[in-house]
Amino acid sequence: MNMIDLAEDYLVDPKEGMRKLTASYLNEVLQLEAQKQIQAGPYERTGKRKGHRNGSRPRSLKTIHGDITLDKPEIREFPLKTKVFERYSRVEDSVRVAVAESYFEGVSTRKVEKVFSKFGLTGISASEVSRIAKRLDKQVKEFLNRPIEGSIPYLFADASYFKVRTDGRYINKALLVVTGIREDGYREILSAKVADSEDESCWESSFEDLKARGLSDVKLVISDGHKGIQAAVKKVFVGASWQMCNVHFMRAVLKNISKKDKKEVAYMLKDAIEDERKMQEAAVILDGMGYKKSADTIDRFRFDLWNYKSFPRSHWRKIRTTNGLERINKELKRRSRVSGAYSNDQSLLRVAVCIMMDINEDWVTGNRYLSLEE
Repeated sequence: MNMIDLAEDYLVDPKEGMRKLTASYLNEVLQLEAQKQIQAGPYERTGKRKGHRNGSRPRSLKTIHGDITLDKPEIREFPLKTKVFERYSRVEDSVRVAVAESYFEGVSTRKVEKVFSKFGLTGISASEVSRIAKRLDKQVKEFLNRPIEGSIPYLFADASYFKVRTDGRYINKALLVVTGIREDGYREILSAKVADSEDESCWESSFEDLKARGLSDVKLVISDGHKGIQAAVKKVFVGASWQMCNVHFMRAVLKNISKKDKKEVAYMLKDAIEDERKMQEAAVILDGMGYKKSADTIDRFRFDLWNYKSFPRSHWRKIRTTNGLERINKELKRRSRVSGAYSNDQSLLRVAVCIMMDINEDWVTGNRYLSLEE
């Protein structure tokens, strides 16, 4: 597409015009990178040639102008190294390595073998996988050990579970993730840790590691109702409040409600979630309906449902739930479907943190999450 066509597109739809201009420019960058690495232009005959073109593959890329699709040149003899997909490649490499590690350990299924071929790993050696893994592990270590600067008043903690091969069998392991909202109003992913469970000692260790890196001035910790998190918060962050995620609370109460009454109870809880008196009445009603477990759940958490109201009203919507962690968990689960399981703890941590590094870059360079000036 020539510049005149791009200019006309911009006059009709500036946003779409910028997307096309960005895609056109970056495709030219990719072609130039391929030419330099091959050391020959298309169809050029030269003794300096180091490789041969092998078509191209479409690759998506997120930009400030929206998602665009680029044509990444393929080189038959070696993979193209490009700065255009540097962030994308980091995540993709971590997933490739995770699949390859399972394959080389002889625990692959037909599904993994299919993915192995799809990723173009058929010609890769165990030593090459090890080399890529070491490079990524260095970046992961630097990210997880970086100093925490400035106050972080709001802390969010959550755990998700993944299958990891341990002593020849696959077991569920917890990935403990902690994020925070800094004093300047920006969000940041602070830590990730693979653990056998999410008991008190595991969370306490994660929180203590954060304090050793400089975490300070925590005022509110938001999480689900896991007892291990609550106990660790009470022990490590003396003077801070614990906030029960309102969404997890609703799920916990509704868990023991029969299908025929679930809709009615959900409406009642939604109305009561803003009013402590109404929530007490809801517990009495549920007990009378025969849902003692649900009533007990309300009694157990009702003192920690409204701690967020001690902070500026403009913050309430964003500090009453752990919804900010949903994007991380969703992306981790999506990527995990590729291989189904991980060959070891480090393989899981590598993929998870590479994904988190990309999300974190968006968080700290994007729009301010909330204003802490009040």
